[in-house]
Amino acid sequence: MNNEISIGLLGLGTVGSGVARILNQHQQDLHHKLGVQVSIKKVLIKDEHKERLSILDRNVFTTDVYEILNDPSIDIIVEVMGGIEEAKQSIESALLAGKQVVTANKDVMAEHGHELLKLADRERCDLFYEASVAGGIPIIRTLEDGLASDRISSLMGIVNGTTNFILTKMKQENMSYEKALAQATEFGYAEADPSSDVDGLDAARKMVILSSLAFSTEVHLEDVLVRGMKEIQDGDLELANSFGYTMKMVGTSKKDEEGIEVSVEPIFLANSHLLASVNNEFNAVYIYGDTVGETMLYGPGAGSLPTATSVVSDIIAACRNLLLEVNGKRVHAAQHKRVIKPANCCYAKYFHRLLVKDEVGMLTKLTSIYSKHNASLQSVMQHPIKNEGMAEVILLTHQISRQQHLDVIENLEGIASIISHYRIEGEESA
Repeated sequence: MNNEISIGLLGLGTVGSGVARILNQHQQDLHHKLGVQVSIKKVLIKDEHKERLSILDRNVFTTDVYEILNDPSIDIIVEVMGGIEEAKQSIESALLAGKQVVTANKDVMAEHGHELLKLADRERCDLFYEASVAGGIPIIRTLEDGLASDRISSLMGIVNGTTNFILTKMKQENMSYEKALAQATEFGYAEADPSSDVDGLDAARKMVILSSLAFSTEVHLEDVLVRGMKEIQDGDLELANSFGYTMKMVGTSKKDEEGIEVSVEPIFLANSHLLASVNNEFNAVYIYGDTVGETMLYGPGAGSLPTATSVVSDIIAACRNLLLEVNGKRVHAAQHKRVIKPANCCYAKYFHRLLVKDEVGMLTKLTSIYSKHNASLQSVMQHPIKNEGMAEVILLTHQISRQQHLDVIENLEGIASIISHYRIEGEESA
């Protein structure tokens, strides 16, 4: 191992091919940084008969994962196969075999990351997962190392390029949701089944990873409030713009003395906020620290080479630890007890768009419902519509709890039809 570090690559898809390409093309740079050669010894593939445009010798291919996991000469396992159960089992087996592991698998880390990190601690191995969130943005390393001396109070992130691309096209080119989604699929930003993206599950998994790391606690997927972008209605983006907001699908995580709140949902984001200018397939994470203040990381959130770059950065980190014989020295155990805030302790401003009967006294009835639930209103506006006998009412609240927000919209039955509702974020006074 003094002259060469060997890698077992599990998967040769989009990301795996990128990893192989970078390792092959950057051999001189890697040798300069590490002083040893880093080479791929074995690659797990699904179909040995498939024709592949690969820079790798076909002799390194295998369909037997245990040929890689049980090879004592392989030092680092790089898991880029995707999926959950098979990938989890492979990571576990690699750690139990004393190998260092690098993964780009957000699904595994969101669902099983806490137990896998505990296993890595127990086996004195490294488990790196930079590429599991935000592709080529070094957000994991920033939270673990760059901001290690700070206390993170909150973070907001556009961590799904598919939904950000769709919303950008809907706003800037006045595309319908269906047409924007079709273009995202055509460009390769959306899968054939985009439900994980547009329903918010993909972003929720990433927020679990970021929140657990930022707050040194265990955040689980069921802790995340998730609303998909299918609830966005015609006219909502235009209304957002008219009030000085931009519609974004945002993951938000906040921590105070009462606990943690994590959500993924379409929100009205103030145009003055930096995240409002993040467009197309790009990702960004905005971090609030007690001492550093506010900082933002921005870059490509997916793609072969951006994601592979993060994977290779983790490989380099694992190699350095191997050479220094300090693998597994970083403790991943949570520092704080898991406390998730209830809805009555989560505060924000809200936008409510209602369809009501156009009759005398209707606004009085509406405001009395808000007053009953102590939901203070900042403004109330009526918009004319073509539907005879009906009116559209826009209400902006002051800071209220999520529970007050839910209580209000659940008690409007018979008074109004709820067209849409969104949380408002990013205002300086908020």
